[in-house]
Amino acid sequence: MSYALNLPVPVAVGNLEGYIQAANRFPLLSEAEELALARRYRQQDDLDAARQLVLSHLRLVVSVARGYLGYGLPHADLIQEGNVGLMKAVKRYDPERGVRLVSFAIHWIKAEIHEYILRNWRLVKIATTKAQRKLFFNLRSLKQGLNTMSGEEVGAVARQLGVKPEEVREMETRLTGRDIAMEASSDDEDESFAPIAYLADPAEEPSEALANREIERLQETGLKRALESLDERSRRIIERRWLAEGESATLHELADEYGVSAERIRQIEAKAMQKMKGLLAHAA
Repeated sequence: MSYALNLPVPVAVGNLEGYIQAANRFPLLSEAEELALARRYRQQDDLDAARQLVLSHLRLVVSVARGYLGYGLPHADLIQEGNVGLMKAVKRYDPERGVRLVSFAIHWIKAEIHEYILRNWRLVKIATTKAQRKLFFNLRSLKQGLNTMSGEEVGAVARQLGVKPEEVREMETRLTGRDIAMEASSDDEDESFAPIAYLADPAEEPSEALANREIERLQETGLKRALESLDERSRRIIERRWLAEGESATLHELADEYGVSAERIRQIEAKAMQKMKGLLAHAA
């Protein structure tokens, strides 16, 4: 674990339960404390600040790692790999992005645990697509009991995860058997198709996910401001026509509500949309 930040992290002495109890004793940080520490580390390379950030989130790693116990790998090893992800997250965390460290770190923690699981499972080409990776990490929780799934259960899982029923059957067999090499051999011409090559999904990479959430936040803020710029009637028309959770209102329904023609409602709508587009474009 030392290559991430080279920070001292408590190691279990004697038993895992002792480590977990020690991790849970580290106090949680307030948002202000977390921000101050993150700035100290980012601006001054203060390793003590980074250490405090890591220690205060060890309990998060323990919690995430517990969710992967069904793969037959030691809980302590899962925690250790998760701690590597946590330290990588602290190293890359930007406190000025307006996101708490816990939200940013959980992606890195899971990524390291996923990589460790796939490295240690003896399965060949088990997860060469995003849907198959999702199947690999969700099949155990979706199965009803330990018995082999029925045809109906297989179909339900396949529909939920967007894969073929035969892929569900094959994955269930492999998860039960664990007798095939997972990584490609050194002389395998198809090495690039081994699961290890598909561990990172660009769309789910922590920095990319954070950027996408920031874009969504800005869009929501811009839409709210654009709506607030409209008069009450125009705003209600736009909300009823485009933002209603249920069925959208028709021009004729709004015309009856305001006592005007449907053409007049259409004109008001078009003018409001044009104004909003201009404000949103300017905000972008």
